[in-house]
Amino acid sequence: MNISESVKPVKRPEKILQYGEGNFLRAFVDWMIDILNEKTEFNGNVVVAQPLEKGVADMINAQNGLYTTALRGVQDGKTVEEFRTITSISRCVNPYAQFDEYFKLAENPELRFVVSNTTEAGIAYNAADRLGDRPQRSFPGKVTAFLYKRFECFHGALDKTLTFIPCELIDKNGEALKGIVMRYAKEWKLGEAFIAWLEACGFCNSLVDRVAPGYPKEEAEALWKKLGYVDNLIDMAEIFHLWVIETKRDYSAELPFDKAGLNVMWTDDMTFYRARKVRILNGAHTMTVPAAFLCGLDTVEECCKDTLVSTYMKKGIFEEIIPFMEGSETELIRYANDALERFANPYIRHLLLSITLNSISKFKTRCLPSLKAYIQKKGKPPKVLTFSLAALIAFYNGRLVNGEMTGSRKPGEAYPIKDNQEELNRFAAIYKENGAADGLASNAPAFNAQNIAHAALSFADWWGEDLSAIPELEDAVAAHLEGIWKNGVRAELEKVAA
Repeated sequence: MNISESVKPVKRPEKILQYGEGNFLRAFVDWMIDILNEKTEFNGNVVVAQPLEKGVADMINAQNGLYTTALRGVQDGKTVEEFRTITSISRCVNPYAQFDEYFKLAENPELRFVVSNTTEAGIAYNAADRLGDRPQRSFPGKVTAFLYKRFECFHGALDKTLTFIPCELIDKNGEALKGIVMRYAKEWKLGEAFIAWLEACGFCNSLVDRVAPGYPKEEAEALWKKLGYVDNLIDMAEIFHLWVIETKRDYSAELPFDKAGLNVMWTDDMTFYRARKVRILNGAHTMTVPAAFLCGLDTVEECCKDTLVSTYMKKGIFEEIIPFMEGSETELIRYANDALERFANPYIRHLLLSITLNSISKFKTRCLPSLKAYIQKKGKPPKVLTFSLAALIAFYNGRLVNGEMTGSRKPGEAYPIKDNQEELNRFAAIYKENGAADGLASNAPAFNAQNIAHAALSFADWWGEDLSAIPELEDAVAAHLEGIWKNGVRAELEKVAA
């Protein structure tokens, strides 16, 4: 029996529009809204817009928006497992195939909030976007056109503005989204009245924290038996959750998370919380994953069990990140230890490959601030963070065919490299120009590590600056690349972790 045959969907007003149908939002925001519906008078559903042309909208609709969250972890030394059937999603619309249906959502008078998770690369300007596109290429372009449609539909009524709470892991995500939307509004000449209406919309900055690896493929059938129904969208996540929302306005009455017992913080300054989470928890992931994966590991838990990789990760956190952050060092260390305990959660199979998605933008956001802070105080590049940059470059050594890139960590074992097409194209060109004539480099003597390091680090569009201009950094990255290709990742890792 399928979940849609076992559980009845609950019809409620669609109060939230969500850009993104992936594992995280369904195990985080939609899970919270489900609890709000149960424990408070919120009484609202989420309507999901698929942000890319390909996604899981059809799967979600086939189950009437229903799915199960499976939360697992260890609390106070005890195993905790929580299952919840989520009924907060009403439907999922694909703007690329159902544009008119998607655009009609702007006419809903009960719509109040918009949440999103389009990855770190999602909140970006695209000069090719136009108002008449069906839909626009970029997420902010879609938002601008959607808001203009709503503005026209309700004749600029101030009580029909929307409040945005983005979940993308970039600094000041709400402000960044608003800035690009305003840019489009001016470039598309949408008028001063619309721009004033946009100012009345809320754009909150937000910080999210929960590991959600998603569908547990290997144990899905066992879980179906336990649940009593087939669910092709079971969403696995850890027990821990935290949502910090920065805003000058008070939305707590409309979204009464506190009354539902949820770990949501409303604040007028999230600087400390964001730096702590992004640089320690996310930074540890990003600096560890490429090297660990190339070593042959597949999950975050395996990283914690592997003595060498675990030592490397802890050295990076406690010697190169925390000492160069603002705030209470005692509190930062406590948070780091809690994060390491979460990483070792035996119930969460957090795949390293899933973390490598858009690694360029992730490194810029999560690791580059720590690397630069270390250099500013020490006057030289940090060992772990510098090696992590080399490992990232090595990870992007792949063969590009029909727009898709694959690497190889050992003969016969290919892996997908997922990033924006521009990043993939540039890396393919860098490797081809420096000894990888077949599109995939190996331990070739002709491989020019110095040139590859320079080409990658000097491309300011990736990092926001020319990293090759930082003294000693390029040479150190090149030396690590040379070591990786001559002796293997693990051998080079041993030198760094020592």
